[in-house]
Amino acid sequence: MPSQWWVVCLCADWCGVCREYRPVFEALAARHPGVRFEWLDVEDEADLLGDFDAETFPTLLVAHGSAVRFLGPLLPQAGVLERMLENLLGQAGAPMAADAAQAALWMRIQASFPASALPDGRIAE
Repeated sequence: MPSQWWVVCLCADWCGVCREYRPVFEALAARHPGVRFEWLDVEDEADLLGDFDAETFPTLLVAHGSAVRFLGPLLPQAGVLERMLENLLGQAGAPMAADAAQAALWMRIQASFPASALPDGRIAE
Protein backbone atom coordinates (compact mmCIF):
# COMPACT_ATOMS: atom_id res chain seq x y z
CA MET A 1 0.00 0.00 0.00
CA PRO A 2 1.49 3.37 -0.95
CA SER A 3 2.29 5.90 1.73
CA GLN A 4 -0.48 8.41 2.22
CA TRP A 5 -0.06 12.14 2.71
CA TRP A 6 -2.13 13.66 5.52
CA VAL A 7 -2.80 17.25 6.57
CA VAL A 8 -4.36 17.56 10.02
CA CYS A 9 -5.52 20.93 11.30
CA LEU A 10 -5.42 21.22 15.09
CA CYS A 11 -7.90 23.91 16.06
CA ALA A 12 -10.54 24.78 18.63
CA ASP A 13 -14.23 25.40 18.12
CA TRP A 14 -14.10 28.58 20.21
CA CYS A 15 -11.32 30.05 18.04
CA GLY A 16 -12.58 32.65 15.56
CA VAL A 17 -9.48 32.29 13.37
CA CYS A 18 -10.11 28.55 13.17
CA ARG A 19 -13.75 29.05 12.20
CA GLU A 20 -12.66 31.44 9.44
CA TYR A 21 -9.88 29.09 8.30
CA ARG A 22 -12.01 25.96 8.05
CA PRO A 23 -13.60 26.80 4.65
CA VAL A 24 -10.12 27.65 3.31
CA PHE A 25 -8.82 24.31 4.61
CA GLU A 26 -11.76 22.43 3.06
CA ALA A 27 -11.29 24.19 -0.30
CA LEU A 28 -7.62 23.22 -0.28
CA ALA A 29 -8.62 19.63 0.49
CA ALA A 30 -10.87 19.65 -2.58
CA ARG A 31 -7.91 20.78 -4.73
CA HIS A 32 -5.74 17.91 -3.41
CA PRO A 33 -7.89 14.75 -3.66
CA GLY A 34 -4.88 12.46 -3.18
CA VAL A 35 -4.10 13.96 0.22
CA ARG A 36 -6.18 13.17 3.29
CA PHE A 37 -7.27 16.32 5.16
CA GLU A 38 -8.68 16.05 8.69
CA TRP A 39 -9.91 18.63 11.19
CA LEU A 40 -9.18 17.89 14.85
CA ASP A 41 -10.63 19.93 17.71
CA VAL A 42 -7.94 20.12 20.40
CA GLU A 43 -10.47 20.34 23.22
CA ASP A 44 -12.62 17.46 22.03
CA GLU A 45 -9.51 15.34 21.48
CA ALA A 46 -7.38 16.46 24.43
CA ASP A 47 -6.67 12.85 25.51
CA LEU A 48 -5.48 12.02 22.01
CA LEU A 49 -3.05 14.94 21.99
CA GLY A 50 -1.47 13.94 25.29
CA ASP A 51 1.30 16.35 26.29
CA PHE A 52 1.22 18.22 22.97
CA ASP A 53 0.02 21.78 23.47
CA ALA A 54 -1.13 23.74 20.42
CA GLU A 55 -0.52 27.29 21.61
CA THR A 56 -1.23 29.06 18.31
CA PHE A 57 -4.05 28.37 15.90
CA PRO A 58 -4.19 26.99 13.38
CA THR A 59 -1.52 24.38 14.06
CA LEU A 60 -0.95 21.97 11.20
CA LEU A 61 0.49 18.49 11.13
CA VAL A 62 1.59 17.26 7.72
CA ALA A 63 2.69 13.64 7.50
CA HIS A 64 3.70 11.20 4.80
CA GLY A 65 3.35 7.56 5.73
CA SER A 66 4.80 7.28 9.22
CA ALA A 67 6.94 10.45 9.03
CA VAL A 68 5.86 13.83 10.35
CA ARG A 69 6.96 16.34 7.72
CA PHE A 70 5.70 19.48 9.49
CA LEU A 71 4.13 20.23 12.87
CA GLY A 72 3.55 23.80 13.92
CA PRO A 73 1.50 26.95 13.58
CA LEU A 74 0.80 28.32 10.13
CA LEU A 75 -0.59 31.62 8.91
CA PRO A 76 -4.29 31.01 8.20
CA GLN A 77 -4.06 31.78 4.50
CA ALA A 78 -4.69 29.28 1.70
CA GLY A 79 -1.54 30.26 -0.18
CA VAL A 80 0.74 29.53 2.75
CA LEU A 81 -0.45 25.93 3.21
CA GLU A 82 -0.70 25.45 -0.56
CA ARG A 83 2.97 26.42 -1.09
CA MET A 84 4.17 24.37 1.86
CA LEU A 85 2.23 21.32 0.73
CA GLU A 86 3.52 21.59 -2.85
CA ASN A 87 7.07 21.89 -1.51
CA LEU A 88 6.68 18.86 0.78
CA LEU A 89 5.00 16.76 -1.92
CA GLY A 90 7.98 17.50 -4.16
CA GLN A 91 10.36 16.26 -1.46
CA ALA A 92 8.51 13.02 -0.66
CA GLY A 93 11.68 10.94 -0.60
CA ALA A 94 13.79 13.37 1.42
CA PRO A 95 15.06 11.95 4.72
CA MET A 96 13.49 13.32 7.88
CA ALA A 97 14.98 13.74 11.32
CA ALA A 98 13.22 11.50 13.82
CA ASP A 99 11.39 13.14 16.71
CA ALA A 100 9.91 10.53 19.04
CA ALA A 101 7.26 12.84 20.54
CA GLN A 102 6.03 13.98 17.11
CA ALA A 103 6.01 10.41 15.82
CA ALA A 104 4.00 9.23 18.84
CA LEU A 105 1.50 12.08 18.41
CA TRP A 106 1.14 11.26 14.71
CA MET A 107 0.57 7.58 15.42
CA ARG A 108 -2.21 8.43 17.92
CA ILE A 109 -3.87 10.87 15.52
CA GLN A 110 -3.65 8.50 12.56
CA ALA A 111 -5.12 5.64 14.60
CA SER A 112 -8.04 7.80 15.72
CA PHE A 113 -9.35 8.31 12.18
CA PRO A 114 -10.90 5.30 10.44
CA ALA A 115 -9.52 4.20 7.11
CA SER A 116 -11.56 5.66 4.30
CA ALA A 117 -11.68 5.48 0.57
CA LEU A 118 -10.06 8.38 -1.24
CA PRO A 119 -11.81 9.91 -4.27
CA ASP A 120 -9.63 7.85 -6.64
CA GLY A 121 -10.74 4.61 -4.93
CA ARG A 122 -7.58 3.96 -2.91
CA ILE A 123 -7.92 3.27 0.78
CA ALA A 124 -6.26 5.83 3.05
CA GLU A 125 -3.85 4.33 5.56
